[in-house]
Amino acid sequence: QVRLVESGGGLVQAGGSLRLSCEVSGGIFGGVDMAWYRQAPGKQRDLVAQITSGGSTNYADSVKGRFTVSRDNAKNTVYLQMNSLKPEDTAVYYCNVVPYDYWGQGTQVTVSS
Repeated sequence: QVRLVESGGGLVQAGGSLRLSCEVSGGIFGGVDMAWYRQAPGKQRDLVAQITSGGSTNYADSVKGRFTVSRDNAKNTVYLQMNSLKPEDTAVYYCNVVPYDYWGQGTQVTVSS
């Protein structure tokens, strides 16, 4: 059974940093692409960043230059380093196994102005 567990969210002031982690169990991590999404209250869930099994990355325009996605296949974990955070980054962040319908429970990120 595939299971994703996100952690690392919290409350931070604008300009601060957070690192999110998503640990994947179920034996599929090494050969799949992974993605981070976020969903703000009343809005749709949007793609933030994606990393392929080979390490290639892709970012939403709104986070380019501020966020970095990475993965550690030995730990079955994908990370999202978020720097220069803005109030508009406030959302619940989810990780996803691409292109499957496997999601974690989400972790709340709140950026105060």
